[in-house]
Amino acid sequence: MRTSPGLSIVMSEETRVAVLGIIIENPESVEALNAIVHEYRDIVLGRMGIPYRQKKINIVSLAVDAPSAVINALSGKIGRLPGITVKTAYAHTSHPSADQAPKAAPHTPTR
Repeated sequence: MRTSPGLSIVMSEETRVAVLGIIIENPESVEALNAIVHEYRDIVLGRMGIPYRQKKINIVSLAVDAPSAVINALSGKIGRLPGITVKTAYAHTSHPSADQAPKAAPHTPTR
């Protein structure tokens, strides 16, 4: 069973892989966004930020792996920030958490 120190949940249920697309139009909300992402750091697989200076916005994508309820909570917290829009795209299948995944058979070399 994996617990997330920043979250009061146990990560033992099936997880989903998702990407959160985040548009930042209010630079004053960036500090709060970073605090939320830090709180959920254990589920973040990767983060990419693109400043779009001509339009005066920033585009951020977050790849995450967590139970759907946790992803929804993260998306909801981000979406409530002023001047920030977020949309979530989920992979079609869910996966067992890392501690529930079947163990691979040991590799046996062949001749």
